[in-house]
Amino acid sequence: MSISILLAEDHKIVREGTRQLLEQSPDMNVVGEAADGLEAVNLAARIQPDVIVMDVRLPRLNGIEATRTITTRFPQIKVLILSAYDDDSYVFPLLEAGASGYLLKTSSGAELAEAIRAVFAGQTALSPRISAKIVGRLSGRQVYRKNDMPEGLTEREMDVLRAAAHGHANKVIALELEISVQTVQVHLRNIFGKLGVSSRSEAVALAIQSGWITLESSDE
Repeated sequence: MSISILLAEDHKIVREGTRQLLEQSPDMNVVGEAADGLEAVNLAARIQPDVIVMDVRLPRLNGIEATRTITTRFPQIKVLILSAYDDDSYVFPLLEAGASGYLLKTSSGAELAEAIRAVFAGQTALSPRISAKIVGRLSGRQVYRKNDMPEGLTEREMDVLRAAAHGHANKVIALELEISVQTVQVHLRNIFGKLGVSSRSEAVALAIQSGWITLESSDE
């Protein structure tokens, strides 16, 4: 039986490359391509594919909203996220929206094909880094929280804060953590909001005072 697949990706060259990779598998058939989230929803309604390979950052309707709409309206369609981003602000909302899997774009073509087969069979497919995030959240290891904080800092936010404690610029932090500069800025805004501060120096000082970062670790 052939698995019908819809690709939702705003970069044409990536869609073409993904199509060529998948169509090397005799059990897979790419039946449609969407360049934005709204088009993905409309094509899902019209084509009714077995699996949608969905990017996160899409024009008109982002991957989270598109996934939520599709899984709500068409629960039989499986959504597999294929993204360059492994941030908590993407991973958990997408899984909560009904995605059956989350694969990073560093995955190979064979890994993508296996993930599609897995979600088509009703299983969950996750990149190792995504699995580690889920295990970390379930095991309650997020201890970066003061009594007066309504929400603690995530592990990734702490990674950004540690890098800031080293005095690294946003571009350097982005390279170290393999995320975009824009994502670094989002994390810093979240950190400032949660800690009730307005600058890096205040955030670092508070983290050191709270025992989350030691002077020794920030000098490594």
